[in-house]
Amino acid sequence: MILEKEAQAEIASYVGRLLREAFGRGPQSIYVSINRPYVVLYLRNFLSPTEKILLEQDQIHSIQSTRDLLMKSLIPEIKAYLLLLAGMNIQEFYYDWGLHNHSGVMVGVEGHDDRGQPYLGSDYIGKDELQHEISLISQQVQKRPDVLYSCLINDRTLLVIRVGILISIEKELIRIGHEESLKLAKRNLEKGHLHNNGHFQKFLNAKVTDLFVDWDFHLDKSVMVFILNPGQ
Repeated sequence: MILEKEAQAEIASYVGRLLREAFGRGPQSIYVSINRPYVVLYLRNFLSPTEKILLEQDQIHSIQSTRDLLMKSLIPEIKAYLLLLAGMNIQEFYYDWGLHNHSGVMVGVEGHDDRGQPYLGSDYIGKDELQHEISLISQQVQKRPDVLYSCLINDRTLLVIRVGILISIEKELIRIGHEESLKLAKRNLEKGHLHNNGHFQKFLNAKVTDLFVDWDFHLDKSVMVFILNPGQ
């Protein structure tokens, strides 16, 4: 297996090329962070000229819908490349966009460990307070998660995973085919609560420069990514 830094550069180059071919323009930069079983790709300055016009007209839903369609074809290719290059067998894949920041994130999660146990989080300053705050926000939007854990991938990337957050009416909406509308509503609600929360910076002793959320409704699972600027 090639060295991790070299692998990260190769992954960034490959994903950048895929996005450029699919969207007509790729991100200006991609930062790849690997802390197994997690891989996080943070995209900066990623907005095509067409999307820029749509964004100026507040057509955010149109941009998200188009990107969702394109990502469905790209995710299998990204997974296959991560297996080939880094030996990571990605079982779960999440992504979200910060359109007003022209940013985005992709998260891959490998399967369970050799004993069949799910990977859990790591310790860091402010962990208990941050997880408690996220539980409260989850309760305001839907319900407290059955399980919540988090991992500081590196000093600039914090990953939070929630399991068991769907309420009965949401499960029924998914069953009858309203998954896309539900995701749009949850994204607007949760990101509104998260962006307006002034406690995270205090807990983490770091400025939150970007924040992303995605869901796998069939696993009843959600991933959040905090992009941090330490010491600010």
